[in-house]
Amino acid sequence: MVPAKPLLLIIDDEESVRAFLSSLAARQGFDVLACESGPEALAVLRRRHVDLTFVDLHMPGMNGLEVLRAIHGEEAATHIALMTGESTIESAVEAVKLGAEDYLQKPLHLPRVIEIMTSVRQGFENRGLMLASDAALAERLEFCGMVGRSRVVSDLFDLIRRLAPHARSVLITGETGSGKELVARALHKVGPRRDKRFVTINCSAVVETLFESELFGHVRGAFTGASEHKAGLFEAANGGTLFLDEVGELPLAVQAKLLRVLESGEVQRVGATQGNVFDVRIIAATNRDLDDDVGKGTFRSDLFYRLNVVELAVPTLRQRREDIPYLTAAFVQQYSTAFEKPISGLTAPAETLLTAHAWPGNVRQLRNIIERACLLCEGQLLTERDIERALGARTPDGSSPRTAARGPVTALPGRDVIVAALAAASGNKAAAAQHLGISRRSLYRLLEKYGVGG
Repeated sequence: MVPAKPLLLIIDDEESVRAFLSSLAARQGFDVLACESGPEALAVLRRRHVDLTFVDLHMPGMNGLEVLRAIHGEEAATHIALMTGESTIESAVEAVKLGAEDYLQKPLHLPRVIEIMTSVRQGFENRGLMLASDAALAERLEFCGMVGRSRVVSDLFDLIRRLAPHARSVLITGETGSGKELVARALHKVGPRRDKRFVTINCSAVVETLFESELFGHVRGAFTGASEHKAGLFEAANGGTLFLDEVGELPLAVQAKLLRVLESGEVQRVGATQGNVFDVRIIAATNRDLDDDVGKGTFRSDLFYRLNVVELAVPTLRQRREDIPYLTAAFVQQYSTAFEKPISGLTAPAETLLTAHAWPGNVRQLRNIIERACLLCEGQLLTERDIERALGARTPDGSSPRTAARGPVTALPGRDVIVAALAAASGNKAAAAQHLGISRRSLYRLLEKYGVGG
C-alpha cells in the first residue's frame, strides 16, 4: 500500500517555527514530525523515510550543518531545506555541498516555503503512482510464478508456451538461482499434463547408493533395510512430469540405467524380475556445462543427447536488469503482506543500488535480499540503508556493498549531460537512456529531479 501522504521533518529549537511549519505543512497535505534537536531528528531519520526536512542552522548542541553532515553520511533520501536567521555565503556553500537543496532566510518567505512543499508533494505523488504502477505491472507480467518484460524473458515465456504441449524431454540450463525449477513447473502447468503430478528430485542431495531406489523403487528384501516394497519417482510421476534438478550430479552408473529407462519407457524396481512401462515427461535442469562434462567423461554423451532434445537457457539477472523493478515490486508486495508491514516500495537510491548490484545469486538472491530488507525496514519505503544492511555490512573482499554492488553502473549523470544526450538523440528518451547507460525509468526520474522538460 502506497503511503497516503508525504512526511515532513522539522528540526528547530524554536517552538514557534515548529508550530508554524507544522500547521502550514498539514494544510499542504503532509504528515509532520517535529524535533527540537539534531540527535532527536537523526533517530527519526534512521527509523523513517522522510520526504522533506526543514532544519535550522543555529541550534544549541548540534547545529544545522552538523545535522546535514550526519544526514549526508547516512545517505538518507530526503529533500533538505536549511533555515537561518544569519545567512552567509560560506554557510550556503557548505550547506549545498552537504546536500541541501534549498537555503532559506528567516523570517521565512511564505510563498517560497509553499513552493518547496508543493514541489516535494508532487514528486511524492508521482513516485506513488510509479510504485503502484510497478506493483500492478508486476502482476500483469506474472507468468507461472515468474515476472519479467525484458526481451530475453519474453522470448523464454513464448518458448515455454510453444514447447509445453509437445516436448517430452527438455533440458533447462542456467546459473544457480536463475529460476530453472520455475521454468520446469511452467512447462508442466501450461502443458497437457497439468492435472497430473509434478515430481521433483534434487540429484545433488541424494546419497549415491540410494539413487536407483529413489528413481526406480525397490521390492522388499532387495537390499539390507528394504523391509517394504517402495514405488520409485518414475512410478509416482506416471502420467505427469518428473523433474531431475541438478542432473549433472548423477553418478555414471545411474546415468546408464536412466538412459535405458528413457529409451524403453520400462522401469524395473531394484530387486524385481519384471518391469512396468510408465508414461512420464522428463525435464532435467543443470547449472553445469554438460557439453564440457561429456568431454571430460563425467557425463554420458548418449544421455546428454537424449535429455537435450530441446534446451531452454534461463537468462541471468544480469542479462535482464530492466526486470529488477518489477521483480522487486512483486517481492515487496509479497513480504510486506507476510510481515504485516505497510511497505510500498523503494526509494530511488535504493532502486539504483539494486539495479547496479552484480547479483551472482540471480533472482533467488534478489528475493532473499528483499525479504531481509523488509524484515529490517521500519518505514514505508525500503531505503538504500535497508538494502545495504540486507546485503551485509561487508563483502568478502572487505569493501562496502555500495562499492561492490556497482558493476557497469557508476554515478548518475548530471543535468547538463542529460540535456546534451537528449539533444543528440533528437529528444528520443529511449535512445538517450541507452546512450547514458541507464534505464528509461531512471531517465524519467532524473528529468523530474532536474526539471528538464520535453
